[in-house]
This record gives sequence, C-alpha cells and structure tokens, in this order.
Amino acid sequence: MLRRLKRSINAMLAYVRRALQTHGLMRAYHSRPPYQQNDYLGWIGRAALEVTKQKRLGQMLAELKKGNVYMKMAWRDKKLNRRGK
Repeated sequence: MLRRLKRSINAMLAYVRRALQTHGLMRAYHSRPPYQQNDYLGWIGRAALEVTKQKRLGQMLAELKKGNVYMKMAWRDKKLNRRGK
C-alpha cells in the first residue's frame, strides 16, 4: 500500500510494530491512508532522542485509538463517509 507514495518510504521499526500489536491498533494503523502511515513512521524515526521517539509513538497510538485525529488535527476517513457509516 505504501508503494503508491512518491516520497521516500519509511520502514516500520520493530518497537513501533510491537506497540501497535500490544495496544490492538494495527488494524487502525492500516486503515489510515498510506501517506499517514508513512508520515507517522518517518516522524517517529527522525527523533534524535529516545524520549522524543517514545512521546511521538504515544501520540500516534492515542490518535489511532481516538480515530478522528491525525498529527493533532481533525481528520475523518472519507472511505467511511462514502459507505454511509
């Protein structure tokens, strides 16, 4: 799915994968558009300090759990609206 992006693709780091699985948010992550998945991974991975990486990971998890937020901005899944949900 991420292959459609024209920008560099960010690999999912093992600790991000574990966090998504542990919190039961892998499906929520994969339901996001490819650009959001890639942005989250790049944003977390570019942090210089481990504490910053963990803070960003926590923000991503919270946003995925909430479902209507992306990078602290309101977001709605257009696919859900087309299906009438």
